[in-house]
Amino acid sequence: MSPALAGEFITEPSAKVLNHKAYGFSASKGHQVITAIEYQEAILACKYPKKTVSSRLEWKKLRHGVSLVYYQQALQGDFKDRAEMIDFSIRIKNVTRNDAGKYRCEVSAPSEQGQNLEENTVTLEVLVAPAVPSCEVPNSALRGTVVELRCQDKEGNPAPEYMWFKNGVPLLENPKLGSQITNSSYIMNPKSGTLQFNTVSKMDSGEYSCEARNSVGHRRCPGKRMHVDDLNISVIIAAVVIVALVISVFGLGVCYAQRKGYFSKETSFQKSSSASKATTMSENDFKHTKSFII
Repeated sequence: MSPALAGEFITEPSAKVLNHKAYGFSASKGHQVITAIEYQEAILACKYPKKTVSSRLEWKKLRHGVSLVYYQQALQGDFKDRAEMIDFSIRIKNVTRNDAGKYRCEVSAPSEQGQNLEENTVTLEVLVAPAVPSCEVPNSALRGTVVELRCQDKEGNPAPEYMWFKNGVPLLENPKLGSQITNSSYIMNPKSGTLQFNTVSKMDSGEYSCEARNSVGHRRCPGKRMHVDDLNISVIIAAVVIVALVISVFGLGVCYAQRKGYFSKETSFQKSSSASKATTMSENDFKHTKSFII
């Protein structure tokens, strides 16, 4: 290495990755966590005592390798239009969920010992409100059966909890605590978003909707109606009687056909056909034998 390079902070950039070779003192000033709500403002603070003319700053994002955020006195990527520099810190005007991750600021400055490098690590956590949850509610169900309603959201951060509504009124997580006359056989899981009826009844008919909620916001799916029907014994008996009548009519038809001789005529026809075939074969055999004797 040439003397001119001694004591310098050398940066060798490639497409997205920088390899550092520093001579002098290197120090880390710890790690900080910043929480921001999506589409609001966030500041990634780089804790350095004082900005000087000779100090040099770089910001990098440590995700899937290392990518440049601030390099050669300019913001990089989509931060050009959404962020600005405040001394050594980055002010993001419109945070998105894709901005979440770990960042590192690196400040190098000359000193008596050589080129000093100081680093700060910042983790940005982005909170996201739930989207409209996906709700699965059956249109109909039979009384006394097990029925499960499902609700799910994949957008919210932190993961949302769920609450079910019947006809616009929230259902209690523990139905036995309610003063109203309700079906106490259901189980509502606020973590998974399921509402299960162990033995659904007629009084459970109604319009159901689900709300996903976290610390950022809440959204509710449109209501869907579920109708609970009784198991109609009379309909089942009528169906059995109809099937029995069809079988009886079919059996009588077979008996009638046998009495009329429809099946016997077919049999006699088959027998006469077999006899004619046998006669023909006998004559042929006789001719063959006769010719053999001659």
